[in-house]
Amino acid sequence: MSLDRRGLLLGAGGLLLGGCDRLSQSKPFQGFLDAGEGLTSRVQRLIIPRDALAPEFSAAEMSPVFRTNGNSMPASPAYAQLLAGNFANWSLVVDGLVTRPLALSLEQIRGLPARTQITRHDCVEGWSAIGQWTGVPLALLLKAAGLRSEARYIVFHCADDFGGTPYYESIDLIDAFHPQTILAWGMNGRPLEVGHGAPLRLRVERQLGYKQAKYVMRVEAVDRLSRIGRGKGGYWEDVAGYQWYAGI
Repeated sequence: MSLDRRGLLLGAGGLLLGGCDRLSQSKPFQGFLDAGEGLTSRVQRLIIPRDALAPEFSAAEMSPVFRTNGNSMPASPAYAQLLAGNFANWSLVVDGLVTRPLALSLEQIRGLPARTQITRHDCVEGWSAIGQWTGVPLALLLKAAGLRSEARYIVFHCADDFGGTPYYESIDLIDAFHPQTILAWGMNGRPLEVGHGAPLRLRVERQLGYKQAKYVMRVEAVDRLSRIGRGKGGYWEDVAGYQWYAGI
């Protein structure tokens, strides 16, 4: 992925958020975008190997400041109680179309084999930052849970919400089993901070920032996305028309 291409994608995102708001509300135009999304995902996966890695950087290239965006503190009393207890009573559920549902404590997750990677976060708002992430490969958890043959997507249910609407995101199995897709519990050599999604967040490095769900509480394997939220595969996809496939 070249910088020029990333810039083009980010610029396109900014265009949709700004002067093209009225167009994005148009059903014919949204249909055009949806068709383009499908074409983009098929072409990208045709020309780029499914295991191709996103660029990784050295420690010297890390950004001095990595801003937070979106929700920076879930408002629910349940999350506040977990935070007050330093997440000692927190657990991650892995269920849905699996043969062995899991419920893992944070301590158990931190004890699993981990991957550390220094990558660039590209936000659709037009900013980027380089940070170090440490976490368990999602593939390891999915293999432990045993995906059933009907499973096609992985959905991430989160502790935060916007005005009472729960936050969620989803990816397909190609990205779920990508070697750089991790559930991160560490950032820049320290435990993940609340503003960045403590205690656990998704890093799916070949997609734009809004796919990196924070405050992940449950990982659900499903055969379709139409039954979740408004059926578009994620909070921003449902409420703002963001494209489900945000590959870069």
